[in-house]
Amino acid sequence: MMEKYNYRKDPHQDIDHVFRDLLPAHGMVERPAQVGLSHRMLDAMLNGSIALCDAGTGIGKTYAYLVAGVVFRRYRSRAGLPNQPLLISTSSIALQSAIQKEYLPLLSSVLLSEGLISAPIEAVIRKGKAHYACDARLERRVRQVEGSHKNPAARQALHTAWHVLDLDQLSGMSSYDRERICVPKRCNCRRKDCRYRCFLDACQSGQYTVQICNHNLLLADLIHRSQKKKPLLPDSAAIIIDEAHKLPETARQMFGVTLNAQDFAELIRSLHVERYVLAAELLSEAVEPLAEKLSLPVEEGAGFDAYQMFLERPHQVLTVICRQLEGLLTRETWRLLSAVASTVSLFYLGNPEMIFYAADDDHGGAMLCGTVSELAAQLQATLWRQEQPIVLTSGTLAVGKDFSRFRTAAGLTGERPVTETVCPSPFDYQHNCLLYLPPDPIPLDAADYYDRLAAQIRQLAAASHGHALVLFTSYFAMSAVKERLQAAALPFPVFTMGKRPALTLAAFRAAPGSILLATGAAWEGLDFAGDGVSLLIIPRLPFAYPDAVKEKEREDYPNLREFLRSVVVPEMQIKLRQGFGRAIRTETDTCVVAVLDPRAARGRRYFQSMAEALPGMPVTGSLRAVEHFYRAHKDAGYFRLPNAG
Repeated sequence: MMEKYNYRKDPHQDIDHVFRDLLPAHGMVERPAQVGLSHRMLDAMLNGSIALCDAGTGIGKTYAYLVAGVVFRRYRSRAGLPNQPLLISTSSIALQSAIQKEYLPLLSSVLLSEGLISAPIEAVIRKGKAHYACDARLERRVRQVEGSHKNPAARQALHTAWHVLDLDQLSGMSSYDRERICVPKRCNCRRKDCRYRCFLDACQSGQYTVQICNHNLLLADLIHRSQKKKPLLPDSAAIIIDEAHKLPETARQMFGVTLNAQDFAELIRSLHVERYVLAAELLSEAVEPLAEKLSLPVEEGAGFDAYQMFLERPHQVLTVICRQLEGLLTRETWRLLSAVASTVSLFYLGNPEMIFYAADDDHGGAMLCGTVSELAAQLQATLWRQEQPIVLTSGTLAVGKDFSRFRTAAGLTGERPVTETVCPSPFDYQHNCLLYLPPDPIPLDAADYYDRLAAQIRQLAAASHGHALVLFTSYFAMSAVKERLQAAALPFPVFTMGKRPALTLAAFRAAPGSILLATGAAWEGLDFAGDGVSLLIIPRLPFAYPDAVKEKEREDYPNLREFLRSVVVPEMQIKLRQGFGRAIRTETDTCVVAVLDPRAARGRRYFQSMAEALPGMPVTGSLRAVEHFYRAHKDAGYFRLPNAG
């Protein structure tokens, strides 16, 4: 432990020096809350403890933990402790890339120029095997397409893969080719010149100061360690988990099994490649109803039962195919067939020790999930038993100053010391934001609910001159409103987030003054700095729909009221905060936030819960006040932005 080294004062002085002297000299503004947050993170590292850090938008939490981590490694080195890297886990590729290519290069150059470090900070992004090229499989695939009529761009992408290990950096490669050349789940390559093996060796060599991964790989590594298997990641000086609010759900999937339409498609393609055409066609026919349902988002209120009825025929066909093709397939395809067959069997037959549910996947469809009922115990046996310090941070870990919901969901109830820090956003919401609550909210059970909701949205969009993001809690509601808005011939383009979100977002940003309808993952992770989103509309409070996971969790509470108070409402508040975060991304952004749910109206059941989740700001029920807000906060160019057509 660090206590026997008298180095507690000096590292904290270094943090002050970096934030108050060095970074401001390079154009960064000093933020007292950011400095204080970095000190709290460093304390946890020095103490070998766990830190929960809720940091509002604009605090600058990324630099806070990077500076704390670099200072911590420096003083570990002075204390003669092993030269281990910092391990940073995030849930988004965009943040991983930003840390590697933006945050760390600037910090490294500043610290190098001032002599606080002796060598540049080198960082590497670690991904799962499927993201990297396998030289043996690439060689085989290139031979297969030589002399064929393959698309020239796709052929070129294959040849480019000889020079680019990370497949995410390639353009023009089909998903089929990518699946054929990526490193398999069980890699038995013995090539001495294998680029992937060389990459892993470099990651283990101590070359990198910082290693960046996602929550899936972090948990996979911890599972390996708990099972006495070879670790996937090197031993680290400290673990920093950014976007930590996603950790429990990621863990739920990692400690279980999932099944989506892509799993069936990959297996059918593999059977075709190995020329077992009859088996492929038989399976395709058997899974078509299920695959079609899985290709769509989870319907409002739909549970696992809505999918289980489609599992019988795939289960029967897969059982026959496994029996007939055993010993005939390549090792890779047999492993894939066995995995899909066993997963389908599990979902079809059930398991009393598991919980089954349906969830949205990353492809705009649904996936079936089976997970352990005791998630907390699994996390306690893997993540929380690690000896190194762990810093968890996000903008939505706490409700107010209360971390109890996250701690319960994450199983953070062990004996290790845990510190809690809340740093509210420094933004001036009182001046830059206005909360609109309709004076006559529409009852959720009204027969003409969607007609009236669409009319409300039109009125608000007219007041804001477009520039609107509407966050729905279901795809059904989003589609219903989309139909009505399109029929109304609005003067603003209307976009709907679907299966190609990147293209939709690009189109939305390229059409200033437009309206974006979104749901699902859009509640977090989207950035619209500036005037792009000057109106955020939330038709319904984002309460989670009941599922098997929630039903199991309810058993831990004495009554429904306590369950609602401890679980359902806090989760809604956290999701509401995530949605609100799409509105104000910088200190100069201005926005009206309209919550149209009648349950959030003044004097109604969830008004106070909503108010606690959002930062303090003026509240109005007047459309005239909304119009005045825009006239007072937007310049003339805002109102001259082009309309549709």
